[in-house]
Amino acid sequence: MTLVPVTEMLQKAKKNKYAVPQFNIINMEFTQAIVEVANEENYPVILGVGEPTIQYMGMDYIISIVNAATKNSLVPIALHLDHGSSFEVVMKCIRAGFSSVMIDGSSLSLEENIILTKKVVEAAHSVGVSVEAELGTIGGTEDDITVKEEDVILPNAEEAIEFWKQTRVDALAVAVGTAHGMYKKKPNIQFDVISEVAQAVPVPLVLHGGSGVPDDDITRAISLGVSKINVNTENQVAFTEAVRAVLSTQSEISDSRIFLRTGRAAVKVMARSKIQLFGANYKVLHHH
Repeated sequence: MTLVPVTEMLQKAKKNKYAVPQFNIINMEFTQAIVEVANEENYPVILGVGEPTIQYMGMDYIISIVNAATKNSLVPIALHLDHGSSFEVVMKCIRAGFSSVMIDGSSLSLEENIILTKKVVEAAHSVGVSVEAELGTIGGTEDDITVKEEDVILPNAEEAIEFWKQTRVDALAVAVGTAHGMYKKKPNIQFDVISEVAQAVPVPLVLHGGSGVPDDDITRAISLGVSKINVNTENQVAFTEAVRAVLSTQSEISDSRIFLRTGRAAVKVMARSKIQLFGANYKVLHHH
């Protein structure tokens, strides 16, 4: 199956109150694990790629590995730029074959964020690529960028609604108190903002920093209109811990495939648990 934009899969998710996961891919093993689980669970997924991963893997490897993984996929899969920092990066990804992009203008003023996002929407929509944008700042650390707790900006619902009206993005990430990375303490999620924005804005909402948010908070956020949840750290931790366990107990191993296979299996277990959590309602709708 060819890669698809996130538009339709997220619209269905919002309407039927389930969420599509974005799992970030960093190598072949992560890509294989996530696409295999998606097909085993018969569930759509979004493969997220951040700019540091583009630098790490190289664009050609990303596209080739993703195409190899999705060629025989029976479920919808999107290849999505995560936190695109500029119009140039977004265009590079669109030209390479990404089916969806995120422009992150959240560090700009609201006006500048709207101008940049509108420009991206116009370019991406002209070639059938979906766009996610971000409003407010999401704390924690992702890809070497750290936002301190006191610098976190949470927008109000009015700003989010106005932002959507001006930009017409396909998915909207609104900072509601989650953070990138693992939590030191339970996040305080602003469910009232999620609820108000989801009711006023026709497009699906995105929750960044989904790793380590308690299951009942996830379920509640989905019920209020969150339709895309980004998970990266938990997959990274699962992979690394599985590999570390093999290497620390079997000092004679030199064949990398042995521990990479173990790491890949651990990502499958984690990704499957997220799909089952996010997709409780999806299972009811698709009796197979």
